[in-house]
Amino acid sequence: MTGFLGTLEKLAPVALICGAGVLFARRKIIDATLSKAFSEFAFRFAIPAYLLGSFYRADLRQVFNPVAIAAYTTTAVLGMIVVATVARTVTRCDARATALRIMAACQVNTTYFAIPVFLLLFGDATPIFPVILLQVCVLTVVVIAIMESTGTPTDPEGTTGGVRRGLRAAVTTPIVVACYAGIAANLAHLPVPGWATDTLSMAGAAASPVALFALGLHLGGSGIRLRGTSSDEYWLVTMKCLLFPLLAFTLARYVFGIGAPWLTYLTLIAAMPAPQNLFIFAAQYDTDVDLAASVVIKTSVLALLLLPMWAALAH
Repeated sequence: MTGFLGTLEKLAPVALICGAGVLFARRKIIDATLSKAFSEFAFRFAIPAYLLGSFYRADLRQVFNPVAIAAYTTTAVLGMIVVATVARTVTRCDARATALRIMAACQVNTTYFAIPVFLLLFGDATPIFPVILLQVCVLTVVVIAIMESTGTPTDPEGTTGGVRRGLRAAVTTPIVVACYAGIAANLAHLPVPGWATDTLSMAGAAASPVALFALGLHLGGSGIRLRGTSSDEYWLVTMKCLLFPLLAFTLARYVFGIGAPWLTYLTLIAAMPAPQNLFIFAAQYDTDVDLAASVVIKTSVLALLLLPMWAALAH
């Protein structure tokens, strides 16, 4: 109980900053559409600055724990298989709708949720870095490949063109570029002047509150639809917020024999909500747009409520 209350107390700033964004949007103090501007600042500048500086200073042998990475990769693959099976056999989804559901249930909001939470709980977000690279450079490319499997009327290259675009987008994402640059500078023992590291630290300090406030603005402008929720939506929310983190915990502890602190890290990462770009993918491919928006909102709220429980279990 003490651990649960301690985690709840540490997560209070997450709820308060995110709640402030919701309040500002609901009261029309700041237009909810401006959440995109806050998000862009965090995504393209503040978070890459934090990641670049953190990777440069980190002990890479501790960050890239091979057993932990294998455990999380196994969790993601098994989760994708389960979701794809349900989508194809139970809800009779086509390829694109299946890919969207895989993304909703098996990918996590690392940028706007996980990094702020880890900074508050542990004072360090480096355990998330391997998952960011795995998710952006592998899992998202898989989703894009499935999305493009039927081709598009304006894309004569069909699947090949879609996969190529996915790979290009993955390796040029600001967050991934920052990670690669930080790793390269670390391995090369590149001397960096103090003013440069101070700049990265100052910019990175803004990442957590700005990302959370942007998420709050988004939630406040979107609202939460409870009536008319389909069984498909309930299943995805349950999978993301309950079954996926439970699978991560079970595999990490009982199959891979992982203990503290990585057991806590992996469980909490898996317990993060569906990624915000789920809605972007849904809109781009004109597939279940309302479902995607609702899942992002509901998993964000539910994940925040359940994080103390997962932290206590894994601890």
